[in-house]
Amino acid sequence: MRIVGGSHRGRPLIAPPDRTTRPTTDRVREALFNMLLHSPSLMTDEGKSRLEAGIVLDPFAGSGALAFEALSRGALHAHLFEIDPAARRVILRNAADLGFGPQITLRGADARNPGKPVEPASLVFLDPPYRSGLGTPVLAGLDREGWLRPDALVMVETDAKGSFAIPPGFALLEERQQGPARLTFLLKQPA
Repeated sequence: MRIVGGSHRGRPLIAPPDRTTRPTTDRVREALFNMLLHSPSLMTDEGKSRLEAGIVLDPFAGSGALAFEALSRGALHAHLFEIDPAARRVILRNAADLGFGPQITLRGADARNPGKPVEPASLVFLDPPYRSGLGTPVLAGLDREGWLRPDALVMVETDAKGSFAIPPGFALLEERQQGPARLTFLLKQPA
């Protein structure tokens, strides 16, 4: 694993030691970030990428690869949730190796019970374990607790045959098949 673009392009990432974490592949991350940077439907109303000066939320952090990729490409801060202690150690090591320590907040909490946010996110990477059914309730809970800005962009990764039930308050923007993954982009609707 490596950072595929931005200021830290090519820098290696460590993956958690066990098989309970499924990191988003380099190829899928590269396609995802190309979409975020170049797809007009995923830009802000002003035509900017949501990565620029964005606040990122990664509720299923694993190795932290999605958050670190966003920071490498201009995001300001990333909030990561990871319940596995071994994966949290990997995230902290990756953050230190990349110099992103001050730009992350890591919570050892379950994203289904996120608590109150310090600051709401403008960009959410939701990549729960495939076929776990966790995506919809976690997104609904994050929204209920105030973790999302009114116009937050949410990327949901499922396996190619998986499905995702869009909770109330979100609009489907785009859906793309990328290798073994399906990427679904949602926009948080103002209340």
